[in-house]
Amino acid sequence: MKILLVEDDTALAEGLSASLKDAGVLVEVAGDGRTADFLVSTERYDAVVLDLGLPDGNGAQWLSGWRERGIDLPVLILTARERWSDKAAGFSAGADDYVTKPFETAEVLFRLRALVRRAHGHAHPVISVGDLTLDTHAGQVSRSGMPVSLTAQEFRLVSHLIQAAPRVVSRTELSEHVYDGDQEPDSNVIDVQVSRLRRKLGNHTIETLRGQGYRVTGGEDSR
Repeated sequence: MKILLVEDDTALAEGLSASLKDAGVLVEVAGDGRTADFLVSTERYDAVVLDLGLPDGNGAQWLSGWRERGIDLPVLILTARERWSDKAAGFSAGADDYVTKPFETAEVLFRLRALVRRAHGHAHPVISVGDLTLDTHAGQVSRSGMPVSLTAQEFRLVSHLIQAAPRVVSRTELSEHVYDGDQEPDSNVIDVQVSRLRRKLGNHTIETLRGQGYRVTGGEDSR
């Protein structure tokens, strides 16, 4: 999961980013609405965490503009504003969820995972493809009921494939959602990681479709 955190409080942004990164989430930070506007227009994210009190305008106004332009990625508002009128304005602008400060990082993480899961069309937090299971709340992948030890990058890659299944995911999409913005992984890097995942999950769990990308089959016959 790759998110954009729009927050002008540097200390809060650094603390939340560090905690989310410890949980395997890729985080890019924007300190104002203008920077966030540029990033959501040019980069791919799974979700946005948006503060309302930004130095260059209300976060809800920026969000409204994104929705008008057809930018439909999930948005979680994170703000100290507790009044119902502020919450109503946020939801009216197109927010998907709303958390007030102070907050528990675990709650933000759970809510983000739920937003991303629903964006892929999954209502239940546990997603199964063949004998592979992704528990989005626990952040754990299992095969035939046995948890599999994965690196943070391996988990991001396979969890994105599982949530997208049975759709074929292109190399470009994987690079946008699995790697840091300052990384530009070539196809060989992605191939190497997929090969490592096959060794851990089973040779037939991830299918390569030449010229198209990858698809999780969960060990099932994909023909």
